[in-house]
Amino acid sequence: MLREKFTADLKAAMVAKDEAAVGTIRLIIAAMKDKDIAARTAESREGIGDEQILSLLQSMVKQRNESIEMYKKGNRQDLADKEAAEIKIIENYLPKQMSEDEIKAAVDAAIAAAGASSIKDMGKVMGTLKSRYTGQMDFSKAGGIVKEKLAG
Repeated sequence: MLREKFTADLKAAMVAKDEAAVGTIRLIIAAMKDKDIAARTAESREGIGDEQILSLLQSMVKQRNESIEMYKKGNRQDLADKEAAEIKIIENYLPKQMSEDEIKAAVDAAIAAAGASSIKDMGKVMGTLKSRYTGQMDFSKAGGIVKEKLAG
């Protein structure tokens, strides 16, 4: 389970005095705890599952990529480099990312599985993709491909 891996990796990074890894893993754990608290209900005190953690990690990578663009525009390469280092650490917890060709094949399969024929079916197709490929696929890229295939 990912939670235990974060804890073990945090301890290892602390022993190794790897400040970048310690800081990044602490950010991941804090974000995960925020999601756990938001997911709590009166009936369930359980935290989010691995699938939701993978989605959270993907969001963190996306945020850092956006920050890198902003830092580069502002001539702050030092901050861009820090964000890039965090991305590398976060990506260690994500499954291998799909290539564009693999995404296109998955989109074709999801369109067929959902019986999608028009842009109105995009939500069904994206739901199918998210249920099957969380953590492995860039859904903003996939969304563009789905839109292109359903519109054309």
